[in-house]
Amino acid sequence: MKRRLGFSTRAIHGDPEARPDWAPVVAPLYQSSTFTNPIGSTAEVLYTRYGNNPNQIAIAKRLAALEGAEAAIFVASGMGAIALSHLAVLRPGDHLLSSEWIYGGVQRLFAQEFGRFGIDVSFVSPLEARTWKRALKKNTRAIFVETPTNPLVRVLDLEPIASLCKTEGLALLVDSTFATPINFRPLEHGADVVIHSATKYLNGHTDVIAGAVAGTESVIEEVRKLMQVWGQAIDPMAAWLIERGMKTLAVRVERQNATTLHLAQWCSKQPQFGAVHHPGLPTHPDHEDARRLMGGFGGMLAVELKGGARAAERFLRALTIAAHAPSLGGVETLVSEPRLTSHAMLTPEARARAGIPDGFLRFSIGLEDPDDIIADFAQALAQL
Repeated sequence: MKRRLGFSTRAIHGDPEARPDWAPVVAPLYQSSTFTNPIGSTAEVLYTRYGNNPNQIAIAKRLAALEGAEAAIFVASGMGAIALSHLAVLRPGDHLLSSEWIYGGVQRLFAQEFGRFGIDVSFVSPLEARTWKRALKKNTRAIFVETPTNPLVRVLDLEPIASLCKTEGLALLVDSTFATPINFRPLEHGADVVIHSATKYLNGHTDVIAGAVAGTESVIEEVRKLMQVWGQAIDPMAAWLIERGMKTLAVRVERQNATTLHLAQWCSKQPQFGAVHHPGLPTHPDHEDARRLMGGFGGMLAVELKGGARAAERFLRALTIAAHAPSLGGVETLVSEPRLTSHAMLTPEARARAGIPDGFLRFSIGLEDPDDIIADFAQALAQL
């Protein structure tokens, strides 16, 4: 029986093979839109829009190996991955059941765009299994959840949802961007499809926009067909950069796990913060589930400043290490304010009900020295 490789080894090599003499250690960049093909051949042509450029194939195999999936595919953005994976399993007249705790862009896709395709979408609170069962319709075909969630970093136990999906014959799609395959692998917990914004941790260097889908061969082949006609192929240079980024995925995530937990513990002792959200803290509502289910608590941290929006602005202006910018998962620490980004469409009252009051800040912790990040937070708090 072939020995199962560790995550760092898989992230660096995929499924390693013997190399011929003089082979490049780093894969070449195939920055070509098309390739010559044999005269008279009926095989699919090599064409980068088809997703079969060598750089595209390499990262797909690498992600499948990390997630324990039969196959995977990378597309042009995380939103593209969400859209194409759902269109792969849903048809006009179908009903999708989605968690309420999802990224604002995905919520808009489901609520405003899926109706054009004749797909009905309902949103439910994801905490209780009976909530899901009550919301099912005769034409429900799939369930979608995000875990950990954006921006409150809630951790969902997939197994009761997966059990319901198996009983009812539904597909379970999971956005696992915040976790990465290092901390959590949804397929091991009953999911059918795993989705990533590869812009984030998989690439890890804040210089690529991409998305990824992993699952069975049949689902990924359907996503690939949709990718070809919707023009969602990833550029070879982006694929090459992602392969470079994935080589350090395990060490980056392990460092971010440790630094973020250390920082969360420090923040929880500061009186200026009314609340600190991180699943590694015993005060987090999903701490026990996170301990049981995840290999690490992740690099995301959210805080609530007691002084509201005005205090948040003063705190942000004083930071010197953390950059005020959207996105996450890179080597640098980033901070965003959901009231002005992902949840800007909501009223202040609706945001407060969603657990995102004014003064709420979301941090993606990078690879800087932990003591330097703490010192930066401390001097910013002193400005309040």
